[in-house]
Amino acid sequence: MVLARLIEARGPCTLGWPRAGGGLDHFGALCRSILFQQLAGRAAATIHARFVALFDGGVATPGTVLALPPGALRAAGLSGAKAASILDLAARIVTGEIDLDHTATLDDGALIERLSSVRGIGRWTAEMFLMFQLHRLDVWPVGDLGVRKGFTLAWGLAAMPTPKELVAMGDPYRPYRSVVAWYCWRAVETLTVG
Repeated sequence: MVLARLIEARGPCTLGWPRAGGGLDHFGALCRSILFQQLAGRAAATIHARFVALFDGGVATPGTVLALPPGALRAAGLSGAKAASILDLAARIVTGEIDLDHTATLDDGALIERLSSVRGIGRWTAEMFLMFQLHRLDVWPVGDLGVRKGFTLAWGLAAMPTPKELVAMGDPYRPYRSVVAWYCWRAVETLTVG
């Protein structure tokens, strides 16, 4: 069985295990995701460190973000688009349009739709939030190239499935598709084509 081979090669899935140090709150995790989009790890980490340094104790809240002087986010190294995204997220939380304190009451689809309404947060970012911050076990990010490539390698497919094709291929793994996605990413790291 494919999954058995991946589990033997990579060990147990650590997807749902809390990170050492407790991790970030939901707002902080979404800000970090926005900051890391389309940047190399080191550059993104530097900008993220400058961002958290703007706040007492290194913890941003929607209110403290909105209280920053104009230009503070840009001075910390955020692009105009990323600054606008974080400000949009903070404003929507403050107005109550998005309630990150009650994410458990929303199903995956509703939460993805709500988060995707924020400037700079698309479906992929919302899915990663569900998987890695909320530890939801049945998220199937079919648009993720690593998941598609890993599925192709692990299951020995002749061609990479389209996102639409991968939706159906993931159905047998409900309600643990997040775990399968995690092993698809590991497959990219360990398996080679041909």
